[in-house]
Amino acid sequence: MAAPRGASWAALLLAAGALTLAAAVSEPTTVPFDVRPGGVVHSFSQDVGPGGKFACTFTYASQGGTNEQWQMSLGTSEDSQHFTCTIWRPQGKSYLYFTQFKAEVRGAEIEYAMAYSKAAFERESDVPLKNEEFEVSKTAVSHRPGAFKSELSKLVIVAKAARSEL
Repeated sequence: MAAPRGASWAALLLAAGALTLAAAVSEPTTVPFDVRPGGVVHSFSQDVGPGGKFACTFTYASQGGTNEQWQMSLGTSEDSQHFTCTIWRPQGKSYLYFTQFKAEVRGAEIEYAMAYSKAAFERESDVPLKNEEFEVSKTAVSHRPGAFKSELSKLVIVAKAARSEL
């Protein structure tokens, strides 16, 4: 069996690293919040880590239906050098039409991020967005205007503590 090449190999390494980091996370905190339609921009934010060292903020606008119950789970590694932020709809697929989204981290730089059109539920698996539908910077994962197909049900971010300048 040949080894994966190029982007496939890099994606495999990042996913393996994210799983390793996620396993080292101690005592994650999960907070429910409502995702509200209406086309208005809303934000939800949580701090985590010693002294609120890290923060994760989910900003979005959506249309259609009624409020949906979503959750944000945050955890830090035992050495407080990494943190995870997962934003998702526990019931799996969202029925809202997202016109925009952005998940930002504070106090860290993103090492891995993935967005999903459908979150795992019962016997079904996560369905990732196509790479061209979203973009990842050092501190945010967001929709790509003109390419995002308006389906979002889950975001996963693994970030490493930002280096302090001396």
